Amino acid sequence: MKKGSTSSCESCPSKKDGIFCNLDFAEIMDISTHKITNKYKKGQTLFVQGTHPFGLYCISAGNIKLTKTGIDGKETIVRIVNAGDILGHRSLFTNEDFGKTATAMEDTEVCFIDKKYILSLMEKNPSVALNIINKLSRDMGNAENKLTSLHQKNVRERLAELLLSLKATHGVRENDRWRVDLKLTREEMATMIGTANETLIRFMTEFKEAGIIEQEGKVIFIKDEAELLNWANIHY
Repeated sequence: MKKGSTSSCESCPSKKDGIFCNLDFAEIMDISTHKITNKYKKGQTLFVQGTHPFGLYCISAGNIKLTKTGIDGKETIVRIVNAGDILGHRSLFTNEDFGKTATAMEDTEVCFIDKKYILSLMEKNPSVALNIINKLSRDMGNAENKLTSLHQKNVRERLAELLLSLKATHGVRENDRWRVDLKLTREEMATMIGTANETLIRFMTEFKEAGIIEQEGKVIFIKDEAELLNWANIHY
């Protein structure tokens, strides 16, 4: 990790839809003077499970995976966050240690804001507190949906659901298909849907043979989103 040049919060991707979206220009500039911008290389950690949190992390660029290590030493990817998202917000309301490890999946830029400053900002601007609570509520809802999926859906449905989720967060339109702009290993994808590598490979092959997805190296392309929705057993 190294400290990078200080970038303005005014141009940050997390500003528009993030927890600071209701602040005026002067307040945004004040946050800029109280943050530290760090750059992480692929594989470097922002924080480790079991360590004490000291503030809030705002993702300016890149992707970060959150992993949890069980008592058996097995590591599971809980979720992936990208530019515009935040980490450490749960610790603002508790004194608990981090329950997960955050690791950069590529070159990543992250801004750190001290907990004391964020708490004082929340007192002055209730909208920040409300936005953080809203973020916590969405996180809880997503966690409940994932838990339900693991218990009620089979591996084929969970894989289809994962691909749709990746398309929503990292999808880039390319003619008649969507490119998932995030490279995941088989092991990483397998842990995200709670299955073995061999099972994941078997269903990925099934999806490709059905013409639903294509794969070039580690890059996944979604060809038939409608059919993927059917296989995921999702109905709108």
